[in-house]
Amino acid sequence: MRTKTVAMLMAAMLLVATATAALAHRPYFEESDIVGSMPWEIDDPTVSTVIYATLDSRADADYYTFAGEAGQRILLEITIPQIAGQELFAPSLALVGPGLPAGQLPLRVATADNLGVVEIAPPTGAAETFYEPFSRTSYWERQSERVTLPADGQYTVAIWHPRGEVGRYGFVIGDKERLGGDLLGLAGKLRSYWTPVPEPDEPLLQEVNLTGMTRLPEAKPAGWRYSTSCAEE
Repeated sequence: MRTKTVAMLMAAMLLVATATAALAHRPYFEESDIVGSMPWEIDDPTVSTVIYATLDSRADADYYTFAGEAGQRILLEITIPQIAGQELFAPSLALVGPGLPAGQLPLRVATADNLGVVEIAPPTGAAETFYEPFSRTSYWERQSERVTLPADGQYTVAIWHPRGEVGRYGFVIGDKERLGGDLLGLAGKLRSYWTPVPEPDEPLLQEVNLTGMTRLPEAKPAGWRYSTSCAEE
């Protein structure tokens, strides 16, 4: 009996290791809305990580934050799961932080007066696709950019849709492979994620690009923690 139990544990550990290697990115799932006052904290922006997230309302914008160092080259990507109706879904992505050039974001996207902005627009034309063999899922590739950080400090990535379209996306940051992620119940979470997002009753927004009035918090609220390391602690 003991031998059988040990064998089952070893098989489970091997499955987890194989899954992580096959996925390439450490996978995580948005379980509650990622807002400007409580952004998702990336523990290491150089380690390959994907957060499966959703824009589910016209005004929705998601935020991810990390501590960066001057000279680091950070990979930032968006991929779109091949769910019916998402063929043209293309959210915008902006990096906000110290030393970046001055820029403007829509009013509903949180920003700060003393921080610069680099907006990475999705490519035009037909999107390339890729197949992830372990999960047997396919994706459309959107923007992919390596950004060199100009200064030490806290950086924030904002993701939104200019016209308020809703849909699911994967935010990828970093390119160094490392074991980890939210692997417990991965198959079930992917099944739940791999469904269309209900269309809101409100009409689409007009596309505007004005200096943001919403402010990013200068310091994280006491007591909160929503990070890529929380599932591993």
